[in-house]
Amino acid sequence: MDELVDILDSEGNFTGKTAMKSMAHKQGLFHPTVHVWFYTKNAKILLQLRGKDKDTHPLLWDVSVAGHMGAGEDSETTAIREVSEEIGLEINKGDLDKIGVFKSVQRHNDTLIDCEFHHAYLCELKVPLSRLKKQNSEVEDLKLIPLIQFSEETWGLANLKNYVPHGLEYYKSVIKAIKIRL
Repeated sequence: MDELVDILDSEGNFTGKTAMKSMAHKQGLFHPTVHVWFYTKNAKILLQLRGKDKDTHPLLWDVSVAGHMGAGEDSETTAIREVSEEIGLEINKGDLDKIGVFKSVQRHNDTLIDCEFHHAYLCELKVPLSRLKKQNSEVEDLKLIPLIQFSEETWGLANLKNYVPHGLEYYKSVIKAIKIRL
């Protein structure tokens, strides 16, 4: 779905300009997104298999929930909205634990350049996987895997080809942040 997004400079500062998401991707304009990583107290992490019809990285495992911030929307509001839409779970701002903002540039082709600043959050998953309701248009599947397995496959680069290529430092940051909270 195309939507109006805020345009950022290369350092992540608001420029006061907006554009449609499709135009931001076509021109490689920086814009904000959210990532919400769900984890359980027994050291598992929730992953989403991206939909088969996604423009980027179809059928690769990815962050639990992710989405673009609408123009004028703050990252917490976006996170709450995206969690509800993508996995059918209702959370509030107090459930979100921000771990940072991460710059990402991925050139998929000449007309699709993702230049984004991911506002990354952790959120404890307090319900069983069976209670989640995936958004069929966006999410192919959901699974919980042990954090150690996720670490080995991303940080250890064992099965990196199965994951969206967010970069080693990003994955390390997420894993370390979850470990601190366990």
